[in-house]
Amino acid sequence: GQIKEQGKAFSDLTLMLILGIMLVYMVMAAQFESYLAPFIVMFSIPFAFSGSIFALALTGKTLNIMSFIGLIMLVGTVVNNAIVLIDYVNILLKRGTAVSEAIQQAGRQRLRPVLMTTLTTVFGMLPMAISGTTGSELWSPLSVAIIGGLSISTLVTLVFIPILYSLVIKTKTRIA
Repeated sequence: GQIKEQGKAFSDLTLMLILGIMLVYMVMAAQFESYLAPFIVMFSIPFAFSGSIFALALTGKTLNIMSFIGLIMLVGTVVNNAIVLIDYVNILLKRGTAVSEAIQQAGRQRLRPVLMTTLTTVFGMLPMAISGTTGSELWSPLSVAIIGGLSISTLVTLVFIPILYSLVIKTKTRIA
């Protein structure tokens, strides 16, 4: 009976994860007024999931319902960092800045907000991740999943997303 209930809970959480990703995409499509830019931003989500799984494995925690909830929480947090960066690139491009210069300038200007968001979340979750008190076995996997996923996705957001965005923008301008 317990395994059946856990399977049902995981299938419900998987549905919630998919719905969360779809809602995030729709909000970003409306914000960017583009269907392509949200896909670029969302490339950091798989890296966040792999960072979470790696962190869980490294700490010996399991993928349970609480860590799965952490994965769902990551969807919104991870894309927030990429939105901060890509939105500023778009602002600079509208001002007439060249693509490579806009990406470099956005990287310099938005490094601090992205790192502040990541570090406050990581340091806020750290006590819960390393706690050994009663009940910590329930909440610790959630915090470990968030810390691992956010750490890896921040690196991806700062390095891979701008490169991918520049390739897409340059290809898009060549086609148009």
